[in-house]
Amino acid sequence: MLDLEVVPERSLGNEQWEFALGMPLAQAISILQKHCRIIKNVQVHDLILNLTQDGIKLLFDATNQRLKVIEVYDLSKVKLKYCGVHFNSQAIAPTIEQIDQSFGATHPGVYNAAEQLFHLNFRGLSFSFQLDSWNEAPKYEVRRIQFNFALGFVSLQIPHGAMVKRMHIYTGNNLQETRAPVMPLACFLGNIYAECVDVLRDQAGPLGLRLRLLTAACGPGVMADSKVRPIEKSIFFGDSCQDVLGALGSPHKVFYKSEDKMKIHSPSPHKQVPSKCNDYYFNYFTLGVDILFDSTTHLVKKFVLHTNYPGHYNFNIYHRCDFQIPLVIRKGQSGVTHKYKSLWFKEVTLRQKTASSSANNTNPFGSTFCFGLRRMIFEVMQNNHIASVTLYGAPRTTGQPRPESSSSSH
Repeated sequence: MLDLEVVPERSLGNEQWEFALGMPLAQAISILQKHCRIIKNVQVHDLILNLTQDGIKLLFDATNQRLKVIEVYDLSKVKLKYCGVHFNSQAIAPTIEQIDQSFGATHPGVYNAAEQLFHLNFRGLSFSFQLDSWNEAPKYEVRRIQFNFALGFVSLQIPHGAMVKRMHIYTGNNLQETRAPVMPLACFLGNIYAECVDVLRDQAGPLGLRLRLLTAACGPGVMADSKVRPIEKSIFFGDSCQDVLGALGSPHKVFYKSEDKMKIHSPSPHKQVPSKCNDYYFNYFTLGVDILFDSTTHLVKKFVLHTNYPGHYNFNIYHRCDFQIPLVIRKGQSGVTHKYKSLWFKEVTLRQKTASSSANNTNPFGSTFCFGLRRMIFEVMQNNHIASVTLYGAPRTTGQPRPESSSSSH
């Protein structure tokens, strides 16, 4: 049985690991993989990790894939403590009196007749108690507790003997309106993350990427008041390796291609001279971005943006890239920016396109389909969700000036 510390509005964990609100999905899965001998029978439903053996659910935001809510739905399978003192274990029943003793109720509870649940809420933490009926509930005691020195005492009606059915950890005062918080400093682990990525385009097609990066100093000796710092960087087709390294730092991995099946989409493919060297990718896993370099010129020739959708062959290799693509750019009209959704947007499929199926016989999830549009290739899964977007274009010639990110969206 897991023995876990409850930290309202922050986390659930122990000395070895911790599920922190705002944690990326990939890091939560990594924890489960490292402790697979202890935490077993984990199920993935959409963006919910269900620890069936331990009675815990981890609910992630569907857009940014960061941990939003921690739910303990079976308290008989786990031991819980607050400030180092257990309030739920095999020897301690999680009654409403025990919760009141451990946390100190400061607000009257709320009874939901539709759910037949009595909710006792704290900031960042709530407990739900099963009651068949408020009128038929066990006798409840009227107590006077001091919760504010300025207001004095207040009377609370508390059902006597009710047992906790489930517990939620979240941020803010309201579970229904909670959102995934910013990523905690402890989750950066020396990496950079992309808050959002804008695809820069002109009338012909993509020019490059504008990335809003999040960085944080972490590790031994870091000041307690360290904060996450946003940094904006732009990368264009034709940038050198040095340009990319200066903007994003070293990649997590460098991958050399064995062949180029997408060469047919490049400008004048029949004029390209075979090279003895292979093109290579800079893989930035925490950004959800791959950058392809030409083996001869060592200049950027392609970008790949990953959505990290569950059920795809590459799921949990990359963090989700939250990208935006301007769809309509015409003279005299304002550009329409489409912030990508998981579901394939129909506006693109109705336009001119070419479709092909990726022949990957080793993929247990089935084939994906590729739709080409204005030097962009959308990889779409069979459930109509976008798996990745590939951007390609002609690199800049020698001496051609580097485009400015501020003017590249016109």
